[in-house]
Amino acid sequence: MNRQRGLALSGLIVWGVVISLVAILGIRVLPEFMDYYKIRQAVKAVAAESGGKTVPELRQAFSKYAEVEHIKTIGPADLDIFKEDSQVIISFAYEKRVPLAANVSLLIDFKGSSSGRGYGQ
Repeated sequence: MNRQRGLALSGLIVWGVVISLVAILGIRVLPEFMDYYKIRQAVKAVAAESGGKTVPELRQAFSKYAEVEHIKTIGPADLDIFKEDSQVIISFAYEKRVPLAANVSLLIDFKGSSSGRGYGQ
């Protein structure tokens, strides 16, 4: 006797639902992470070019990067700029709420700095 192998229709439906939910979650969350990486890249670029600049000049430089990269999540006033061991460190922290379905949403806390450490509020 040959035993039949395969996937039942009910199993196919269950796996289809699971894969669909994961795909929807990914589609909704991915833009927020892309925005975070753009912010982190801009902060690192501004910190790398910080030689002898004042805090307002650094904020203005970030504003220019944000305008080019279409960053609307945070502004120059949201940056924490300080010196550590004669190196300028620019850090940021913000939270983003991603609506999933009806009254269910996902809250993500983003933190980053130009030094790579998790500075922030």
